[in-house]
Amino acid sequence: IRDRSPSRGLGDVYKRQMIFFTTGCEYDDHDHDEEHTDADGFVLEDQNGTEVYKEFEGAIEGTITLSVGETLELSVHFLDHEENEIEHEEGEEEDELSVSENDSNIAIVEAEEHEEGEGDHHEMAIHIIGVSAGSTSFKLQLMHEGHADYTSTNNVPVTVN
Repeated sequence: IRDRSPSRGLGDVYKRQMIFFTTGCEYDDHDHDEEHTDADGFVLEDQNGTEVYKEFEGAIEGTITLSVGETLELSVHFLDHEENEIEHEEGEEEDELSVSENDSNIAIVEAEEHEEGEGDHHEMAIHIIGVSAGSTSFKLQLMHEGHADYTSTNNVPVTVN
């Protein structure tokens, strides 16, 4: 005779849930303690700290315009869901920028990383070099261990005069 009491059935359910809970991540090679940047946008600023371009939750403001032969160095600051800059502390796992999809016959766009003077703030930057008159655009990504933590919603437009 089989025991069909409710208490026995619940015990089996709890046991199965416990087994699932304790083995759920056993073969998962992803580090759950690893920090990822949860950005909702970014700002590009010139060397004077003036905001040149901004993308936040898909909305864009500003334009990037330069002359043939001119080089712009723009710092890149990623924004959280409240539109505040995401700060990276010294010793954190380093992310890097990736730039793609631009027409290098019009403008060369390169990602560069450097440390600010105090050495305690990690800053990311891009260089844009005007090659010939025209328009192009580029995709900006924040890369972390081979995958993108953030990808620009819109390609960033660049006009070279």
